[in-house]
Amino acid sequence: MVVALVTIFIIGYACIALEHPLKINKTASALLLGVLVWTVFTFFHAGFVPITEEGQLLLAEKGWHDFISGNLIENLGETAEIVFFLLGAMTIVTLIEDYQGFRVITDKIVTTDKKKLLWVISILTFFLSALLDNMTTAIVMIALLRKLIADRKERWLYAGMVILAANAGGAWSPIGDVTTIMLWIKGQVTTVNIIVKTIIPSLVCMVVPVLIVGATLKGDIVRPEEQADGIEIPSRYRKLILFLGVGALVFVPVFKTLTHLPPYLGMLFGLGVLWITTEIISHKHTKDGFKMPTAVSTLEHIDVPTILFFLGILMAVSCLKVAGILGSLASGLNNTFGTEVPGFFFIDLIIGVLSSIVDNVPLVAATMGMYDITGPNVIFEPNHPFWEFLAYCAGTGGSLLIIGSAAGVAVMGMEKIDFIWYLKKISWLALVGYLAGAIVFIVMNLLLEPFEWWHSMV
Repeated sequence: MVVALVTIFIIGYACIALEHPLKINKTASALLLGVLVWTVFTFFHAGFVPITEEGQLLLAEKGWHDFISGNLIENLGETAEIVFFLLGAMTIVTLIEDYQGFRVITDKIVTTDKKKLLWVISILTFFLSALLDNMTTAIVMIALLRKLIADRKERWLYAGMVILAANAGGAWSPIGDVTTIMLWIKGQVTTVNIIVKTIIPSLVCMVVPVLIVGATLKGDIVRPEEQADGIEIPSRYRKLILFLGVGALVFVPVFKTLTHLPPYLGMLFGLGVLWITTEIISHKHTKDGFKMPTAVSTLEHIDVPTILFFLGILMAVSCLKVAGILGSLASGLNNTFGTEVPGFFFIDLIIGVLSSIVDNVPLVAATMGMYDITGPNVIFEPNHPFWEFLAYCAGTGGSLLIIGSAAGVAVMGMEKIDFIWYLKKISWLALVGYLAGAIVFIVMNLLLEPFEWWHSMV
């Protein structure tokens, strides 16, 4: 069964990667992959024993089909949280774009110098992603890039750097990346500690690729011509929708902190407020038969294939998790490298690389399940460098492949970036930045806590 599931996943992954040569949309491959792995797991489960005691009890009491149904519902719920979060974020950003709200920002970015623009975009993405989250930030920045750069392939390069900067910026913030959020909520890391220990490595992870790419850029970018769509949106409405839209995105982590409810509910709340606002504006403001955009008109051109791609790939990965494949992989790493210095550094580094292939959420979840932070058998206590380095590696490692992170998948869907192009042009930059930041993290910890490290190595 394990061989069959892994084989199907690899073939499906290859079809996604070779989308353009095969002339088969990646969404179709992802959906088929998600269904096939669960189907194979359902019919060829002989000898399978759930990892958790809850799973074993459910299987013993309810039987195999109820076990599968229960896990499908549970994992579909987790996947739906991401899907609805993405749907809400994309709708809000598209509404801002429809109201020409990004002109308020793009009009402030006056430089056309390629190198300066790269730095402006990367730094803005890095810090914005820590405040919002990497996926939402990537969506916002791509919308901005479309207003700043006319040439599609040139925009791809900047879009690739947005992915790197968004993932690096999200890794050091407790609310910037879903894996850091998981570690923060469960108590493995605390707010101040994760920021202090990982902000510099994350910054290095972003800066090194920007320095490399910046050295090759010369000349000025060509901005797209302003397209008159319908009528000119009045300035007061542009500013209002930009303010409300960005405010809705910023409100998501605040909502989560205050209510302890999932982030997608905060995103849908923000969308609801924006929806009502645009409806009121549309009813009151009509000129020459043209009505102002509303959420209804915006939803007509939302990129649904990207959302369905998320659904397929995350359901496929969830099957590998339920089947125990990801947990076995984590246990194998633990047995191979050990839990002392430098062993756990290698574990985190490998998890980071693997997170570019499979979703980092179940990888980090499996790792968290391996090591208790309470009780008599604690190996890595809260705020141990293992957890901080895991946050860095899982957050930034996804940049190695374009489908390795939520930000990458969102950008891929919006800009239709080719998987192979990203592999050739961006992946090596992501790897250099990833390793540079990792080295900085390790050196910082060796210098800051020499006695503790020396004690652990003796």
